[in-house]
Amino acid sequence: MSQFNESSSAVIDVQPVKDRRKFREFLSFPRQVYATDPHWVEPLRFERQRQWSQRHPWFGHARAMPFVATRNGRVEGTISAQVDALQEPEDGKKIGYFGQLEALDRVEIFQALFDAAGRWLRDQGCQRIRGPYDLGVNQSCGLLVDGRDRPPMVMMGHAPEWYADHIEGLGFRPAMDLLAYELRPDFDPPTAMERLLSRLGDRIVLRTMNFSDYAREVELLRDIFNDAWSRNWGFVPLTRKEFAHMGREMRQIIRPGYTCIAEIDGEPAGFLVALPNINELIADLDGALLPLGWARLLWRIKTRKATTARVPLMGVRRRFQRGPSGAAISFGMIEKVRHALVSDGIGNVELSWILETNQGMNSLIEAMGGHLYKRYRIYEKELN
Repeated sequence: MSQFNESSSAVIDVQPVKDRRKFREFLSFPRQVYATDPHWVEPLRFERQRQWSQRHPWFGHARAMPFVATRNGRVEGTISAQVDALQEPEDGKKIGYFGQLEALDRVEIFQALFDAAGRWLRDQGCQRIRGPYDLGVNQSCGLLVDGRDRPPMVMMGHAPEWYADHIEGLGFRPAMDLLAYELRPDFDPPTAMERLLSRLGDRIVLRTMNFSDYAREVELLRDIFNDAWSRNWGFVPLTRKEFAHMGREMRQIIRPGYTCIAEIDGEPAGFLVALPNINELIADLDGALLPLGWARLLWRIKTRKATTARVPLMGVRRRFQRGPSGAAISFGMIEKVRHALVSDGIGNVELSWILETNQGMNSLIEAMGGHLYKRYRIYEKELN
């Protein structure tokens, strides 16, 4: 338990979530924060519940604790603290995460929440806290710091403007920015990119995923992803169970033409997956799909077409990343998928998230006419 006194008559009480009533409060509280925000899309509550299930494969290598902050019996904030055994130490220090941060615009609430999360992480042996991660780095992560005037895309977050001020006021420093670009799929291909792609000639094959052998294809994507991202900042590998779980969830909404696997000389070299932006289709549901759950969502997907999409997964094997081949493979995959998106009436595509340090990819997207329209930030702080 953590307590913070704003005054003798108003005590903030932060408690770990250990029963169903507290968990319901934890899940429903964001509605108070975003009640007047026209751009917030409430995540589906049954999906958030499944995310916290101990059967979720992420919990095969990680631990987490959600907290709720109350004052005079009224919930005023939430936070989670997480430890991932697959996260490598940095500078000899064990990294812990925070996430699922939602709070009213009060400095003392943020202080109390982070006190509780920090104490739990120190008990796990952590020396540094980083986030927000929801719950891990391969899920939704980063605090929205620019681009609040547009709704979030599928599996991306939203945040009020006061979050960054309070987090920085507690001594957190920016660790990395994650960029989201917007790109019209009907762009005119850059001549330089077409020339690079043509140089590969018959060496490159661009194909869609084979849905008749879906499990094997998903494992291939995982192998490429873990290789492609292995040297990136903050990397944590995706396990077979995690990626298979992700693949099963994506299969509900993925379309064959929205996928591409690039092969060079017969070797799988890269992949790209785009998803229709289901946030368009659930914005009016207030987070509820009951009583039919997925069936209700799938019916909406079938009967209502999204006009936007997002590319959440993309990677090129390390051995192809340097030099013109990497740019040509990335461009070729985008070129392959964009025609299916245009045919489906997709007017805008978000490519996210991309590390601010990934100059090659950022420059490629800008060359195709993409523009940076949202910025998410990862913060960190030493735990004393």
